[in-house]
Formats: sequence, structure tokens, C-alpha cells
Amino acid sequence: MQGIPEAKTPVVREFFSYYCPHCYEQEQNIEQLVSLLPKTVTFTRTPVGAGRPSWILGQQAYYLTQKFNLPKSINMDIFSQIHDKGEPFMNSQDLVYFFTDHGVKKSAVEQALKSTDMKFALSNYDVETQLSGITGVPTLLVNGKYVIQVGYKTPAETAKLIDYLMTLKTK
Repeated sequence: MQGIPEAKTPVVREFFSYYCPHCYEQEQNIEQLVSLLPKTVTFTRTPVGAGRPSWILGQQAYYLTQKFNLPKSINMDIFSQIHDKGEPFMNSQDLVYFFTDHGVKKSAVEQALKSTDMKFALSNYDVETQLSGITGVPTLLVNGKYVIQVGYKTPAETAKLIDYLMTLKTK
């Protein structure tokens, strides 16, 4: 595993897909975990596409949440759209409808989906995934080096493990 060169400050990166049922099941635990992390730790997410068309739509959905600075609760809305309502995004027009229903102007969503910035972001997500060496989702990567499989520990236990890993010196 090569790892991801992270910033000097502590970083916990979650690799996930909105289409992954395990990621959906763990979403509330992830939210609880984030609340337990010290304020000095940066938590960030990387949506995984894995070359699957539906998962790539999920990457695009995540990009749009970031582009339009939508509340974190939008993540659960996206998971719910796919898993609870059984209405997965089938194409970019479905994304336009979803984000328009969440208050974003239709023209802004359409423009964002065609943008070079979105293509760059998706490429960056794929590079981060490849460099991480992860083998599945959901997975946490601590400081670009330490992999934690999500779901085997409580959020409190995971936070304690992350705290310990933050103390380790990296070469």
C-alpha cells in the first residue's frame, strides 16, 4: 500500500459509496464517530466509483453536495433515496431532479455536472481510492496510512483507536 500523502494535521478519510448497503448501515455510526474525534482531526470523505456506472453517479452526487455546500444531512437523504425509497439515480437527470428538490437551481446543477471541476473531482476521488490500497467500503484511512474496517467496533472504540494511531510516528 502506497498510502495517501495527507496534510500535516491529522486526517481521517472515509471511503464509501452511496450504493453500498454496508455504508448506508454505518452512516449513523460514522456521524457519531465524527462527533467523538478531537477538533484537531480533519474528517473527510472519498466516494468510491470502482468503475461501476451507478457508483460513479454516487460520486457525482457527492461532488454536488460539496459544490453547493449543502448540509451534512444531505448524505442521509441520498442514502435514503437509494436504499429506503428504492429510487437509485439511473442517470444525471435523476441527480438534477434530486438536487433541484433540495433547493439548488436546475441550471446550476446542470452546469456543475458538465464542468471540468466535476471531472477533475471524480478523477481525484479515483486516485485517492487507488493510492489508499483499500479493498472495500466502508473503510477509514487514518493519516493516509492506517486502514480501519468500519463496523467491527463501536464509534467510541473506533475513536479511541484513531486517537492511538494519531500518536504513532510515520516515516
